[in-house]
Amino acid sequence: MTKFWHIVDNIESYICRTLLAIFVCLLFLQVIVRTLFDFSFSWVEELSIYMFVWFVFFGASYAAKMGAHNRVTFQFKFLPPRKIKYIEAFADLFWIFFNVYFVYLAIDFIFNKMNRFQSSQTMGFHLSWVYIVLPIAFSLMTFRVLQVNYRKIVLGEDLRDPDAIDLDEVRAGTDDAARKPRHDEEQN
Repeated sequence: MTKFWHIVDNIESYICRTLLAIFVCLLFLQVIVRTLFDFSFSWVEELSIYMFVWFVFFGASYAAKMGAHNRVTFQFKFLPPRKIKYIEAFADLFWIFFNVYFVYLAIDFIFNKMNRFQSSQTMGFHLSWVYIVLPIAFSLMTFRVLQVNYRKIVLGEDLRDPDAIDLDEVRAGTDDAARKPRHDEEQN
């Protein structure tokens, strides 16, 4: 049962990996076919675009899970860390409200306002199958924002942006490297 929950907890990652692998392979196939046979599949480019759009939205949800969305955080350097997580959680409330409203608008558009005869140009399926990613991804993103705030505030976990660079650590690393003599200088 833990494997099931591991997959559910990382669903965006698995979806993104699968979509990326498939649309890169499809585009590679298209390049090979065009180059070698002077022929192209019209549906490959359209499907790749749709897959890339899905990749972007599920990737945004995955970034929310990792706490890796862009934020302006310079002003927080002057505050104690305990207060920062509450201020960020308050700011995330606006994000959550936007997501919930966007999910409502997307569902309303897909099921009520979208042209019933609107289909993809080369593949022929109804475009609601493409647009359905919007309520799914924004719902997942909302869940992930709530999950990250729960982990930060209730469980007390330190969830730092995986791409964040701490300038003090970089400076300390360069200072240590500057103090160590190089191997060729030691021999002279």
